[in-house]
Amino acid sequence: MEVKAVTKYVRISPQKVRMLADAVKGKPVEKALQILRFMPQKGAGIVEKTIRSAAANADNNMNLDVDLLVVKNLIVDRGPMLKRYRARARGRGTRILKRTSHITVVLAEESV
Repeated sequence: MEVKAVTKYVRISPQKVRMLADAVKGKPVEKALQILRFMPQKGAGIVEKTIRSAAANADNNMNLDVDLLVVKNLIVDRGPMLKRYRARARGRGTRILKRTSHITVVLAEESV
């Protein structure tokens, strides 16, 4: 049985979050949370919160044992970009793209 949680419109580049996703894919939930807790990146806290949400969904909605759950998949998709302009020399402007992410965590019971 699979359980998922989605966090949308997070103001961080998907490229930065994907590095963290690769570090915790396939790990048990407790181990994944422990790894993320000690990572210095901003995205680590966001991914940790999403994994905790998926674990809570499994516990409350599906009555699954949280200790047996594994991070089956962690998908980081691109969200909409906020477009801004920065003033440059000679009256010009340069476009700045502020990227957003959609994070999806899929947890599954560990096959014993």
